[in-house]
Amino acid sequence: MTEGIKEEIQTRAKERKVVVPGEVVVSGDEYLPGEYTRREGENILAIKFGLADISGRVVKIIPLFGAFIPRKNNVVIGRVTDITYAGWLVDIDSALSAFLPLEEAPRYVNRSEMDAYLDIGDVIAAKIWSAKSKSVDLSMKGRGLGKLEDGFIFRIIPSRVPRVIGKEGTMVNLIKDKTGCKIIVGQNGWIWVKGKDMDSEIKARKAIEFVADNVSINGLTEKVEEWFEKYDGS
Repeated sequence: MTEGIKEEIQTRAKERKVVVPGEVVVSGDEYLPGEYTRREGENILAIKFGLADISGRVVKIIPLFGAFIPRKNNVVIGRVTDITYAGWLVDIDSALSAFLPLEEAPRYVNRSEMDAYLDIGDVIAAKIWSAKSKSVDLSMKGRGLGKLEDGFIFRIIPSRVPRVIGKEGTMVNLIKDKTGCKIIVGQNGWIWVKGKDMDSEIKARKAIEFVADNVSINGLTEKVEEWFEKYDGS
């Protein structure tokens, strides 16, 4: 790959634009079609309305709208809706029902005491370890997973979660640093925030909603930093 092509790819990687199905996102054999894109000759075309994202050579579309589609290894936030002999039913805001088997709890739980461990209405962070055509299986075995106590949860459009998280967690870590809050972002669009006081929690929520409402803006990280400066100065 020539230096000129490398520079072009690096420049385009910083650019994001809203595209519609059938629109040419980028041209050139050096680019590879990723999620929600297809190749047609030398062109990479969008097959979904959303935000074009070029990371290295891979081109993908981040949908701006759309329901959550469960996938293996997704971290989700859900609410327990029922208890069965074998585990817990969990609402993860999906058309598919989600189930947390008893053996996927992070510690031993006696069947006669399941409601003492997780009761109806409890909120959890879990990972999808199996996504089938009609059901989703969850696990709470893993770092950062488990019952979420105190704080509060709210929802954003699931397709905007990648921008809230940022590349390698840069955006959500920025918000954590600026607010001092613990934050878990579920791929299903549910977000849990817990801070030292209500003011910090409200600040974190408003910052997250600012990101979710402005996913198509270039230089969003800088815009968020400016937003914090204005918020703190108000």
